[in-house]
Amino acid sequence: MTTTVDFIFDFASPNAYLCHQVLPEISERTGATFTYIPCLLGGIFKSTGNQAPMMAFNGIKGKLEYDGLEMRRFIERHNLTKFKMNENFPVITLLLMRGAVAAEMDGRLMDYVEAGLSHMWEQGLKMDDPEVYAEAMTNAGFDGKDLLERTQDPAVKQKLVDNTQAAVDRGAFGIPTFYVGDEMFFGKERLGQLEEEIVKQS
Repeated sequence: MTTTVDFIFDFASPNAYLCHQVLPEISERTGATFTYIPCLLGGIFKSTGNQAPMMAFNGIKGKLEYDGLEMRRFIERHNLTKFKMNENFPVITLLLMRGAVAAEMDGRLMDYVEAGLSHMWEQGLKMDDPEVYAEAMTNAGFDGKDLLERTQDPAVKQKLVDNTQAAVDRGAFGIPTFYVGDEMFFGKERLGQLEEEIVKQS
């Protein structure tokens, strides 16, 4: 039996990028398939009272430094040499996420995910700038102007709102979050536990 894993996803999270790069390895080992669900991280934070680590842990001696160390270890372990922190971080990902919903409606979500993650966490583009966004997506093989226009489509807007609320209702408080059935796993540090649960449910 093939296990389906839901991935609560937003381009805003560098850890979502890092997870995305290693999910194929987990899929290959377990046979699991991953369903990406575009959600707005800012909306999740607003609904749950959560904050980005750089805000939540600011002033806690050593915490952000350790988070950086853990990230470097993960990158080295998986040889993710293309990754770099976006100098424009934090980037407001509303355009990107609405575009993801539009691409999903067109059956091209995963192509869009690959492009968006590359633009954000490899090329370091300012993807909340409409002109930068449209040009980058056109260069990636999409009609960037059309995608930009569709970010204002009421149906696209509502779908992103609905996805985000459904994630909060399910218990999500941040990204990356994964669900294997009713079992929730948060953060790249839980990928080992996630894989164990996939095997258990297979």
